Amino acid sequence: MAITTEDAAALCARVYALVRACPPGRVTTYGAIGKALGHPRGARMIGWIMNETPNRLVIPAQRVISKDGTLTGGWAFGGVEAMRGLLEGEGVGFDERGRALMKVHEWDPTRDLAPDELGRLLADAPGALAVEPSAQLLRLLNRDAASPFSQPTARS
Repeated sequence: MAITTEDAAALCARVYALVRACPPGRVTTYGAIGKALGHPRGARMIGWIMNETPNRLVIPAQRVISKDGTLTGGWAFGGVEAMRGLLEGEGVGFDERGRALMKVHEWDPTRDLAPDELGRLLADAPGALAVEPSAQLLRLLNRDAASPFSQPTARS
């Protein structure tokens, strides 16, 4: 079933609420956010949503990285070094290859939030964060094979 604009807006709000819940000095992954939302294979989808984070929202997007600790999305901060600087300023350590020390700093909402706290955070997010998904995001959510909402298209 295709995702509607309203449902996509609620999904975005939930993603942003989880990212905001990630404490300073900790990092989370695209996959951990997807899993917390019931989409354990939704890492790419979370990346699309993070790519569209509205400037008016205060979202610590630097805290969302790849599962191996690699900094992704650095372009949004003016480059990977700027993103790393933000994280180091919060106390996140890195290995010699420039990857965040996941065993020390990883935050997983399904592990680190009590189930009732996670449920409340997700339930309250759509009312607390007004988000308008772009046409491009809706296309990706409804058509990209990596999306849990994609619909097979008929070929002529």
